[in-house]
Amino acid sequence: MPAEKIPGWLERLLLPKLSELDGEIKAVHGEIKAVNTRIESLESNLNVKIDSLRNETKTEIESLRKEMGHRFEGMDYRFEAINTRLDSIEKRIPVIEKITALSLRSQILRKDSQ
Repeated sequence: MPAEKIPGWLERLLLPKLSELDGEIKAVHGEIKAVNTRIESLESNLNVKIDSLRNETKTEIESLRKEMGHRFEGMDYRFEAINTRLDSIEKRIPVIEKITALSLRSQILRKDSQ
């Protein structure tokens, strides 16, 4: 069946409106492209900022780890010093006990001799 011809009056009436709608659709399409470009730009900027923040956070955490490590090393040194002092005191205890025992014997002997 051959295509029927559109009546001329209908074509004259609809063609300008269809052309207008076609132009509006192209304009909306252009605006959508512009919005997509802007979104891509914002995503890119956001990614850069997130990467920067991530790097700053990593740097700060590493700095804190180092500081804590140094402080723990300092505490280890202090505990070693305390352990050395305690060992020294423990070595003196038997000597102090002997001196105390001798002192008591000496006092007893003095009382007995009087």
